Amino acid sequence: MPIVRIPTPLRTLTQGKEEVTAVGATVGALLADLERQFPGIKQRLCDDSGQVRRFVNIYQNDEDIRFLANLDTKLAESDEVSIVPAIAGGLDLGEG
Repeated sequence: MPIVRIPTPLRTLTQGKEEVTAVGATVGALLADLERQFPGIKQRLCDDSGQVRRFVNIYQNDEDIRFLANLDTKLAESDEVSIVPAIAGGLDLGEG
């Protein structure tokens, strides 16, 4: 069963667990299983059309699923899936 790494902001939905397991032949199926186990998590990860939110990155092992087959990315039992919220910010240089 793939291991899923949960970022700190979502751990309130996973009873504080930083790693959980979920089943699914694809990332999309894995997210559906996470939703079954932890209601509300998919809404935080996906938009109304079911696609991964713009500011959420999901990795299969070390590969961003956006550069693979996105939600159709196939998973193996030994895979590690990491959910990583994009971090915005930086130095505002302003206008002269």
